[in-house]
Amino acid sequence: MSKEETAIFAGGCFWCMVQPFDSLPGIKKVVSGYTGGHTVNPTYEEVKTHTTGHTEAVKITFDPDVMPYEKLVQIYWQQTDPTDAMGQFQDRGDNYRPVIFVNSETQRTIAEKSRADLADREKFDKPIVTKIEDVAPFYPAEDYHQDFYKKNPDVYRQQEAGGREAFIKSHWEKEN
Repeated sequence: MSKEETAIFAGGCFWCMVQPFDSLPGIKKVVSGYTGGHTVNPTYEEVKTHTTGHTEAVKITFDPDVMPYEKLVQIYWQQTDPTDAMGQFQDRGDNYRPVIFVNSETQRTIAEKSRADLADREKFDKPIVTKIEDVAPFYPAEDYHQDFYKKNPDVYRQQEAGGREAFIKSHWEKEN
């Protein structure tokens, strides 16, 4: 019987955070949603007003024997600009901030070590500002946001063209 754990990552628009994890071995499900705020069961319209405190994020259900958390964190870094605290690429504001939400001390230790290792590599000209926070209630986004890259490939490609794809290519291509 396979094990099951969850990881929650915020890295800008949740549409762009699903595809990099979705088809990896050991990934059981990737859900777009909202976390880190004070409103119960917020809607997309509420979150984008910047009054709920929520961040767009993805909740990944995975088998740690097939896909270890360490690997998920490594993949996460390669999807974001860890030097931009108030948004990601064309998406600006606190609801797009980069955060690793941890649900155990083990995840916290792994995430903190990974962040420190990334900073030590001096890969970026600015400091690493991605936060590591305790997990908060996670609310799945509306159905039309789920698997957006599959349902709306043209709109998804436009979102990726907002700077994310070029950033990833320029900073991570040699490592993949």
